[in-house]
Amino acid sequence: MTAKHPCLKHLALALVLCGALPQSVSAEPGRLPEHVTPEIVRMIERGAQYLTRTQNPDGSWNNQGGYGRYPTAMTALAGTGLLATGSTPTRGPYAKSISKATDFLLRTGQRSGLFATAAEQGRSLHGHGFTLLFLAEAYGMEGNVARQRRIHDLLARGVRLTERSQSRAGGWLYTPNQDGDEGSVTVTQIQGLRACQNSGIRVNASTIRRAVRYIELSTNPDGGVRYSIGSGSSRPPLTAAAVATLYNAGEYDSPLALKCLRYCDRTISVHSEINRSWGHYFYTHLYLAQAKYQRGKKEWADYYRTISRRLKSAQASDGSWMGDQVGTTYGTAIALIILQLPYKFVPAYQR
Repeated sequence: MTAKHPCLKHLALALVLCGALPQSVSAEPGRLPEHVTPEIVRMIERGAQYLTRTQNPDGSWNNQGGYGRYPTAMTALAGTGLLATGSTPTRGPYAKSISKATDFLLRTGQRSGLFATAAEQGRSLHGHGFTLLFLAEAYGMEGNVARQRRIHDLLARGVRLTERSQSRAGGWLYTPNQDGDEGSVTVTQIQGLRACQNSGIRVNASTIRRAVRYIELSTNPDGGVRYSIGSGSSRPPLTAAAVATLYNAGEYDSPLALKCLRYCDRTISVHSEINRSWGHYFYTHLYLAQAKYQRGKKEWADYYRTISRRLKSAQASDGSWMGDQVGTTYGTAIALIILQLPYKFVPAYQR
């Protein structure tokens, strides 16, 4: 799974951003993607402005919630939400925030290849995977040649770390070299690897094949995915993540992906009240939105119409969303990613 021409795909995107397409979301009806309304654009703008206001001077974001800080994961997610507006590290209304986030995440890069701060060493791979995705997207949009080279080198090192940390079963656990695995971490590594591959970073094909096999072996007969490969009941949030991951791995016509998606249709309600009925609404819909978007047509149109209404009702007066009680950075970043999928500014989320 190698690319002969590093970052050509992202370079093409950057050139488009500099030319015919707007550099950020626009509220003009004639320039809106299908299903996006001026009201949704205003939601996006308020959310993005909230993130820029709450960014720390060092370029990071914290959770602003009750589950610890995790600055690497939060910064990568928030940065991705801002990239989804069409801004880049050098262009657009959120360029300064994206550039600061890039610098912060580069400073977390360790000699081993891991992206993490000292406080995150005990649960570092979630943030590592989110960082691979963000930096891979920023890489092709970067206008500073020296910084682009540094991003490339740290991404290559980070990919090798992920490959070394894959368990014998094909998944990943919370920290490198544990030789264990569980679904939520595995998803972040596959998506990060896919983004790096798109940017021209070499990714071993066997790593992806083994990860896809891990998801297959973690799937119950009802189409639901359990927490780990060993045993357990089906979990709707992990199943949504598995579908998105299978699509990320190129398994667009996979019967397994469709079976898992239909399980999600039976068990996940987009109509649920956010942050009240169950604890993983934002996590679930971060991935279910990607799966529905890649399915397209009426399935996506119906879903997007409903999820955008739900997010509108949950947006706070300051523009933020509280996500799964994890925090407002987390919730706002995920809401922005979901709402901006139709803009196609983040290639890792595209088919």
